[in-house]
Amino acid sequence: MRPSRTRRASAVALVLLAAACGTPAATGGEAATEAATEPATGPATAAPASAGRTVYPLTIDNCGTRVTFRRPPQRVLILNGTSVGEVESFLLLGLERSILANAQSYGVSDDPSMTARIKALPTGGLTMNKNFDVPAEQVLKLKPDLVVSTWSGGFDPARGFATREQLAAAGITSLVNPVNCAMGKPEATEQEKRAYRNQSINSSLEFLSLLGRVFDVQRKAFDLIGRLRARVESVRARVAALPPRKVLIAYPGMAMMNANGLPAVMTGGIYDDVIRAAGGVNAFAGQTADMTRTLNREQLATAQVDVLVVGLFTPEEKGEEAAAKLFAAYPHWAAARSRSYTVVSDGVYLGPLNAWAVEKISKVVHPGG
Repeated sequence: MRPSRTRRASAVALVLLAAACGTPAATGGEAATEAATEPATGPATAAPASAGRTVYPLTIDNCGTRVTFRRPPQRVLILNGTSVGEVESFLLLGLERSILANAQSYGVSDDPSMTARIKALPTGGLTMNKNFDVPAEQVLKLKPDLVVSTWSGGFDPARGFATREQLAAAGITSLVNPVNCAMGKPEATEQEKRAYRNQSINSSLEFLSLLGRVFDVQRKAFDLIGRLRARVESVRARVAALPPRKVLIAYPGMAMMNANGLPAVMTGGIYDDVIRAAGGVNAFAGQTADMTRTLNREQLATAQVDVLVVGLFTPEEKGEEAAAKLFAAYPHWAAARSRSYTVVSDGVYLGPLNAWAVEKISKVVHPGG
């Protein structure tokens, strides 16, 4: 759940994803897609999801690469990227049968059914390299017809990954979650950089829309986006007239991300948007994502925190215990005095589960609202 999920340091992937051993799926069959690697020109053709059917060939501009789908992909490899948002999007759209191998997992989820569903997916016997993702030789050997990465860095040869050009030469299409085009792409455009900085709940829904077109499940995507958006907007409407309260999202299990060994405090982008939808404001609003790395004890001790959101990183963590430790360490927080907290996991990251997190957080931010 990279950047966003998304802004987790690469070290997190060591715990996030221990590559599972499985049996590689059978290979063969006519290639379903093709990719041209020359820079795309003109606007992207991937319009918002509708109730219509996809007309193939479908051509889109994906992070500057022109990609053509001749039919719905049937052998998809989902790269790690320290993300879980892409595989969750596939599952909520009912696309599990198209997954040849999945390298994303988390072990805990705001959707109680999600961890088991992800665990049941094939892994293709993949192993991670020192940069925490699938090396080029394994990708090419597996012979997928589509490789999905949460960020452009998933195709960086300097990290030992297959490039989009290499994949295209082998008849393999590649796809990056569009909101993360700028991440790991040195030549990113200003528009791509702006989209990355301004990730939001809508960014999560846009990826569902894109998958709807690519896989010809536009009706499912249209309906799913409508349901998820309605859940979030219902909360927004309920808390709209109420005064916002200061909310802190802290992941004690991700202390490796902070230079001072403190819990990873999430700020900016989609984290702020989830909090706003729940009727709050980030306790560190206005700070950049670098705050996660640089936050010190004085800053944390003097922060105004009305509500604590404890993020779980592993299934072994106990939210109640983590909250109690933070309250004992920072007794001056208003949240510590009132014991106001809730527990989330993947719902605050880029991905399709934002509605779950918004609902959880809103119940504590405005319990009577």
